Amino acid sequence: MYLEQFSDVVQRCQAITEESYKAEDYDVFTIAGRACIEEGHSAQVLSIVVDENNKNIVRCMGWNLLGPLFQILLKKEHKNLPQCLAIFNHLLEVCNPKELLIGLLEQMEEVQPEAIAESILLLLQPLQKVLLRLASRKASSLGMALSTVLSQMARLPLPETKEQEEDDVFCLCRCCTALLLFVRPFVEEARQNVLRERQNGVQATTDPPRSDGETKEDELRSELLKFCMKSLCEPLLEVQLKDPDTLTESPLRNFATEILGFITAIGESLPDLLCHSLMRKKVLTGFLEEEVRYPKDSLASLAYLLFVHHVAMDTFPSVFSPVFVLQCNMDHINLLLSRTEESRLQKGLELYERSLVRVEDSSLSVQLLELKPFISVPQNLVKVMTLCPVMQLRTKGLKVLQMSIDKFDTEAKYKFFQCMLTISGHSGVEGYIIKNIRNQIDFTLKPGNGNEWFLGVHLLPLLRQVLSLPGGAEIDLLQNFDRIMEALNLLRYLLLRDKEWENKTGIWSELYKIEDTFVKPLRVGVNMSRAHYEEELKNTKTNRTKARETQEESICSVTVNNEKVPERSPEMQLHALHMALHTFDMIESVVVRIEEIMEVKDKP
Repeated sequence: MYLEQFSDVVQRCQAITEESYKAEDYDVFTIAGRACIEEGHSAQVLSIVVDENNKNIVRCMGWNLLGPLFQILLKKEHKNLPQCLAIFNHLLEVCNPKELLIGLLEQMEEVQPEAIAESILLLLQPLQKVLLRLASRKASSLGMALSTVLSQMARLPLPETKEQEEDDVFCLCRCCTALLLFVRPFVEEARQNVLRERQNGVQATTDPPRSDGETKEDELRSELLKFCMKSLCEPLLEVQLKDPDTLTESPLRNFATEILGFITAIGESLPDLLCHSLMRKKVLTGFLEEEVRYPKDSLASLAYLLFVHHVAMDTFPSVFSPVFVLQCNMDHINLLLSRTEESRLQKGLELYERSLVRVEDSSLSVQLLELKPFISVPQNLVKVMTLCPVMQLRTKGLKVLQMSIDKFDTEAKYKFFQCMLTISGHSGVEGYIIKNIRNQIDFTLKPGNGNEWFLGVHLLPLLRQVLSLPGGAEIDLLQNFDRIMEALNLLRYLLLRDKEWENKTGIWSELYKIEDTFVKPLRVGVNMSRAHYEEELKNTKTNRTKARETQEESICSVTVNNEKVPERSPEMQLHALHMALHTFDMIESVVVRIEEIMEVKDKP
């Protein structure tokens, strides 16, 4: 029945012009033609569509048959596969390319999740063929196709191990390779346009359109730039590339190399993109807005590929100083470290480390601290070190923080320490900074290393900031233990290392204030806290005895900051109370030692 309907509508339309086709004709052709293919009459449909007498109706309506043809081609094992492939290829030759493009992209978007990769591999070459038929009118259509393909590829799982990439278990690698083949002729066309414009003395640009309108060459470059920027973000910012030593032939690394090559081919400069945040052009309206043209995530991915994996590094000029490269990368590093995804944090830490390693120790000037990223990056590092659940990243964050401290000159270290003590908000981090301060003072006190920032009048404001108790005697000693212990160790070190009659650090001149604002309140705080916890310990033991007598299991419920923490048994609570009392003993032992030193003032 459907085959008869299909033949009838084709014969009827042979005798009339295209303008005379009715909506009913389109409906019958589509419904009957699809049913014929689904029911296995592909050979008869093929004979009809290739008939030269039916050329007009096939050109106008044939694209509606793409759906069932695509499903059979996707299965590969269908008995009518050769005939369906022949119909499919014929439609690509004769149908309206705009309609074909829409039909092919619809099939790609509507495919089931398990067939995403196969649909991409199947449709990329037909899409390329259709787009090339559009000639000079293809830029916007190319952009639509590339956006659809990348969106579908983003749904594929990422290979995490060397073996998964080698075996291409998720087909992402094959899709990336096929996508490169798909886009290459369009990049080559754009490259030829760039060369021709340069030869004619016209600067190739991907800037927004001028008042007299954007040329088709500019539009093609703009669409290709959008594709490259989106590829840098997905999949390249999400995936972990393998080094050549780990995986000699890496399709994903090759994809990254090709994308950076495409960027250069269409007239963009990799150094300019890297330094985009420092030399940002004024924002213009037009075909590509600033944030669309150069997305921040994409630029961060570019910096990571260049300086961590050295992708396309041979095209990058070596005239840039390590300090300038670091300055360019700080915005990218800050963006990556501000995220919570493990892959972004790892890339941010690696990029920061690689950017710092080429910088000489003690060479970064204090003026750099006036730039926002040089403060916001350490703030984000603190979050990584204190909040990230991955221990490896926390450890890496601490290593990179120390590396960054080592790169500052003396004055910059001083200002950086002051800033971090103010903004870090974490006792462990503050304790680490105080330990660095002690190391700097120790270095300065050695012969030949004297400087004005960690001695005398300049050092005293920093010491006052360190040797203080926010909240006085009522400070939470357990929560602030790391900071307090490092501050006490610093004070003890200064009193032992810098004799009273030398007083190079000025500590002895400030001692009476330190005693009143730090040592005495701390001793009071220790006594108060100990008394409180000893009472808690006594009550817990009493409750435990009562519970045993009544043979009831007692569970302790604790609330911190209005949030209920997991319940603890009396044994666990007793252990915690004993640990707290031990902590107070540790603090008190150092306080006692400091008081002894203060009382026994050495004489020359």
